Amino acid sequence: QVQLVESGGGSVQAGGSLRLSCAASQRTFNASVMGWFRRPPGKEREFVAAISWSGCSTYYPDSEKGQFTTSRDNAKNTVYLHVDSLRPEDTDVYSCASSRRSYSMTRFTRAYEYDTWGQGTQVTVSS
Repeated sequence: QVQLVESGGGSVQAGGSLRLSCAASQRTFNASVMGWFRRPPGKEREFVAAISWSGCSTYYPDSEKGQFTTSRDNAKNTVYLHVDSLRPEDTDVYSCASSRRSYSMTRFTRAYEYDTWGQGTQVTVSS
C-alpha cells in the first residue's frame, strides 16, 4: 500500500504563492496517476489537478485559469502542487491521492478513481 504524506502548507497573504509536496512511501509511485484535491467546508472534495505517471500529461479544471501547476519527480517519489495568486477562498486542506488505474486523464477528476489518500496539508490565506 502506498502511503502519502503532504507538506508545504501554511499561512500566506492574498496574492502569495505556495508549493505543496506529496511524498510517497513506495516505488510503485512511479506507475501511479497522482491527483490533488481540496475539500471546502461542508462540501465534497474538489478536484484541483492530476498528473500522469510519466509527468507528460496534466489536467486541471477549467475554473482554475492557470492558478495551479502540478509536477512530479519520480526519482524522489514526490509530486508537487504550485499555487499562485492565492485568495482567501483558497483556504482549505489540500490532499494528494494516487491511482493505479489507466484511463483518460479526464476521469481522474473524480475522487473515487483514487486508491490512496494522504492526510492533507492546511493552506490558510488571509486578506
